[in-house]
Amino acid sequence: MDLKSCLAASPLIAILRGVTPDEVEAIGDVLVAAGVRVIEVPLNSPDPLESISRLARRFGATTLIGAGTVMTPADVTAVADAGGRIIITPHADPAIVAAAKAQDLQAAPGFFTPAEAFALLAAGADALKLFPAEAGSPAMLRAIRAVLPAGTMVLPVGGIAPDNMAPWRAAGAAGFGIGGSLYQRGDTPTQVAAKAARFSAVLAAQN
Repeated sequence: MDLKSCLAASPLIAILRGVTPDEVEAIGDVLVAAGVRVIEVPLNSPDPLESISRLARRFGATTLIGAGTVMTPADVTAVADAGGRIIITPHADPAIVAAAKAQDLQAAPGFFTPAEAFALLAAGADALKLFPAEAGSPAMLRAIRAVLPAGTMVLPVGGIAPDNMAPWRAAGAAGFGIGGSLYQRGDTPTQVAAKAARFSAVLAAQN
């Protein structure tokens, strides 16, 4: 199971910033039921490694579980030990990508410039997270993709909502990291299910 195949099933990466271990499995249930195949627990969430461990045990056979806001190579090892299989960063650090690939993990580091993008790809990145996307534009994505190697997966993250995905998709976005538009700290599973259904309906209408 790799990021490319998971994004082919659903282009959404669910970002559960602020989720707690006690609620994470119920939230995971509704996301997986909605078709989401990548779930990220940012490391600045409460007890994130325990949440990752619980998600990995429950959904790891069908869903790519991992961490966001990964800041150091030591974080990579901790995530791997918890059962995480994907490493996502907010910034461009080739050393974190190299650490992830050395442990056979998927890596989707953050970037904002062509120079950062090429350095991360050289380190072995599986995809590139365009962050913060709201500071860029679909036109920016289109221009960057014109010079990146064919097949490079670029994932806009930041400010993505059901009503603004279409221009990004048209510009070649391979998927999206979805945070507050899908889950906010304190949301119930019912609330998350309703938000996920909205994303699914919009994506279905675009296909």
